[in-house]
Amino acid sequence: MNELLQYIIRELVGEGGYNIVETTENDTVTYTINAESDKIGRIIGKGGNIIKSIQDILRIKAKLLGLNVYINIKEI
Repeated sequence: MNELLQYIIRELVGEGGYNIVETTENDTVTYTINAESDKIGRIIGKGGNIIKSIQDILRIKAKLLGLNVYINIKEI
């Protein structure tokens, strides 16, 4: 799932200016996207539509693996 998230974010914002931290606890995976302020808008999208779509895609993948997934965004 990390590779999928990396791919999606890289296609949205280009190379650099962000990093993704993965934390796993039991059957829950949490991804924290640390991004520069000018890139956060591209990741969230108008009305949050892009980040909601990213979450939906990762939840489908996680469900197939029997996991729960959460995404957080922080400004660096």
